[in-house]
Amino acid sequence: MTVYETAMSKLYRLPEPLIQEVSNFIDFLLTRSDHTRWQMWSQFTEGLALAESGMSDYLPDLEDYENRLARGEIRW
Repeated sequence: MTVYETAMSKLYRLPEPLIQEVSNFIDFLLTRSDHTRWQMWSQFTEGLALAESGMSDYLPDLEDYENRLARGEIRW
């Protein structure tokens, strides 16, 4: 039995929700094997992680900066 046939026989035994997970993983593998798409995906996830990681500190710092500008303590 080939690797393909073994994988397909296992796939046929899975319940529907797990088949969806396998399908999603196959999409991931296909994306990873396409260099251009993988770079785009990597840049997107890095940007998303960066945006989500520092927002809790960023907004108070921005408000403080704006208040200091308004009071004339600093200049633009």
